[in-house]
Amino acid sequence: MADAVLFEIVEPHIALVTINRPEARNAVNSDVAAGIEAAVNRVEADPELWAVVLTGAGPHAFCAGADLKAVSAGRSNTLAGSRNGFGGFVRAQRTKLWIAAAQGHALAGGLELLLACDLAIAAEAATFGLPEVKRSLVAGAGGVFRLPRALPKAVALHMIATGDPISAATALQHGLVNAVLPAAEVVPAALALARKICGNAPIAVRESLAIARQAAELDEETLWTLSRAASERMRTTEDFQEGPRAFVEKRAPRWTGR
Repeated sequence: MADAVLFEIVEPHIALVTINRPEARNAVNSDVAAGIEAAVNRVEADPELWAVVLTGAGPHAFCAGADLKAVSAGRSNTLAGSRNGFGGFVRAQRTKLWIAAAQGHALAGGLELLLACDLAIAAEAATFGLPEVKRSLVAGAGGVFRLPRALPKAVALHMIATGDPISAATALQHGLVNAVLPAAEVVPAALALARKICGNAPIAVRESLAIARQAAELDEETLWTLSRAASERMRTTEDFQEGPRAFVEKRAPRWTGR
């Protein structure tokens, strides 16, 4: 039987994680949750991995959410990782950057996986929705509070209350995704974005993201404190010396992540 989640280091510093259940529209079952959680743990433990692209196999769905067969059988508890929540991902304490490559629909828990990523590229035909209320469910894997942070309030509340999806064009218009492309170009574009990000100092990216991810929840004085502490930590790194040196020598910097 094929692995439910595929993990590949596609080039230096970049991993590709693929939910591999196209026959089930990449719905999350226990194997997917365990596989994504293992991928998160592997990335966090490897100092040479700086960015990850998360996608789904096949042309139709990024992820259709929870496997309803498992839910109806009373196995909802198996759809969460041991530590990281639904799909082994939505509550993960990550320091590395993840990019969702939605070559198809991202619905219910699938949209919640995308919302837990840092950036997203979508196919032109992709749709995004939280249809849980249509099945007497709550989008409890972060959707009901992350969506209003990602979209204008009226748009998000309409999606949550009606269960109706939005198109990729609408998602782009409101900033839910970073780009919309033909389906065949989605993963390559996400990898190109990861490659561009990996051209920057990796510790600086991680320190910056750690603060930016908390910007909506923390008060400004706390964010100032975090920013000062991050800047001080950067001064102790090898890359802090390499950046100015490369500029003076008129060459591309050679980041070590140390």
